[in-house]
Amino acid sequence: MNLPVSIISRAALYLRVSTTRQAEVDLSIPDQRLQTQAYCERQGWQVVAEYFEPGASAMDDQRPEFQRMIERASDDDRPFDVIVVHSFSRFFRDAFGLEMYIRRLAKHGVRLVSITQELGDNPSQVMMRQVIALFDEYQSRENAKHVLRAMKENARQGFYNGSRVPLGYTVEDIEKRGHRTKKRLAIDPVEAETVRLIFQLYLEGDAASGPLGVKEVAKALNARGIRTRLGARFGVGPVHVILTNPLYVGEWRFNRRHAKTGREKPITEVIAVEVPPIIERETFDEVRRSLKARNPRSMPPRVTTGPILLTGLAYCASCSCAMTLRTGTSKTGRVYRYYSCSAAARVGKTACKGRSIPMDRLDQLVTSQIADHLLVPDRVTDLLSEIVNRRAMAGGEVRDRIDQLSREASTAEDKLRRLYALVEDGVTDLDEVLKVRLADIKADRDRARSALDRIKGQSPAARIDRTKIERFGSLMRQNITTGDVPFRKAYLRSFIDAVEVDDRVIRIHGSKSTLEQAVIASSQSGKNGVRSFVRKWRARRDSNS
Repeated sequence: MNLPVSIISRAALYLRVSTTRQAEVDLSIPDQRLQTQAYCERQGWQVVAEYFEPGASAMDDQRPEFQRMIERASDDDRPFDVIVVHSFSRFFRDAFGLEMYIRRLAKHGVRLVSITQELGDNPSQVMMRQVIALFDEYQSRENAKHVLRAMKENARQGFYNGSRVPLGYTVEDIEKRGHRTKKRLAIDPVEAETVRLIFQLYLEGDAASGPLGVKEVAKALNARGIRTRLGARFGVGPVHVILTNPLYVGEWRFNRRHAKTGREKPITEVIAVEVPPIIERETFDEVRRSLKARNPRSMPPRVTTGPILLTGLAYCASCSCAMTLRTGTSKTGRVYRYYSCSAAARVGKTACKGRSIPMDRLDQLVTSQIADHLLVPDRVTDLLSEIVNRRAMAGGEVRDRIDQLSREASTAEDKLRRLYALVEDGVTDLDEVLKVRLADIKADRDRARSALDRIKGQSPAARIDRTKIERFGSLMRQNITTGDVPFRKAYLRSFIDAVEVDDRVIRIHGSKSTLEQAVIASSQSGKNGVRSFVRKWRARRDSNS
């Protein structure tokens, strides 16, 4: 039921702008409020409620204040008779949504009134309102198209478009064009150390453990007092996002998903932007492989803890499929065990010509070659020399950052001391301007001190010397050749990625960074630990097998 205008007495104002930037620097909401209040005063209506919506699109109803207003208007006590807006586009920019909510309000005896588009309820005026809504919707979609086009061009030129800055980066001003300042992502040295620590904990753990899972990494960060940029504790989700974000190797992709639906866009619409990398490509790829390997959907636990030494490591060189165990029995009853191409076994020769090799022979070939040719001090030293040099350079950057932060904290402390002296000597009064200035300087000092504490609390990269390498080689040679298969497999998987089986050659693949992490872990830990996903033994034989 629609109330006649003559008996309307209570009004609610709805005031909205599309972006938070408009809300902060624009005068739109104050102007909307002034004009709608003046309109209600001329009509003799009492304003009983005001709803402010700063920075929300009117293309949908996902607006907290809007929903609160609609729910209040639908209450049984009928708190107001009319909702007043500056124009219908302030209420909704979708023609269907506008009509749906107008009808919903009408069921509760509430009208929607636009002070700049005064229309009644007769058929011609309803049609005019719907036409206006269609034009508003068209205009909004056109504006969105042009804004996205400008943002894509901005990204092509390497500039930042203003979304939330990822951990490890900050935004620096590059140039000014008109009234807009162009910005780019730059590495924040302190937060970058947190990102590197996350990758380090995942791949090698700390001094008392092997590589950690995503949840254990989050727990380790929280135990050290490291927090997110918003001051919250780390959880599984944020850590996983960091470990899988290609931004950290310099691959920022703009316009990947639809803002409303989250669906992936075609690759032709994605803009690649170069940013300074924090993590090396080898490290990132290794983390990605490890995450995939630890995912139960892609690799079952038997691959890492089963009784076959090279399960999950041995692959066919022809088709890249896994080599799995096949058994056979001779006429004399002797059982033979082979690594065979799984594609040929499952599909036949059309998938792969297939190849087999006795299990004991391949196990012995791989372990002996690694023990005799890789795990010797000279070979390990040669492989790690490049990584050691890169770590030394990174350590120098951290030291420079510590010096810079120390200077910033000292400068802020000196400024505070001088200001306090001026107030104590009666040279100046502690007015509002000085209070604000003191608060700003204190914030700068506290920020610098906090950054210093965080960067000093993170242990520097361990130095790999000859003693550590010799200890690592001796320990690993013993552990990959003797002991139970699950433990030997865990040690093998700690520093090699794959064993490629060809007709005449066996290729063993791994990365230098993985080898370095294994050396550090073995030298820092007093125990002969293995990877954390290896099942624990029953110390007192008192639990289920």
